[in-house]
Amino acid sequence: MNRDQIEGKWTEIKGKLRESYGELTDDDLEAAKGDRDQMEGVLQQKLGKSKEEVRDTMDKILAKI
Repeated sequence: MNRDQIEGKWTEIKGKLRESYGELTDDDLEAAKGDRDQMEGVLQQKLGKSKEEVRDTMDKILAKI
């Protein structure tokens, strides 16, 4: 999924991330504003996961959308 597609489906993606990670705040999600790289960075910091784990998670979420 490219950047334009992610931005277009950002509301849906945010919902899926909230379902998966209840500890994410609106501020965390808004900090990324549809940018996958930024969202992955937020997830890494907030959840203490590796870059690979976060990428796998994002891939799974995006595949469902």
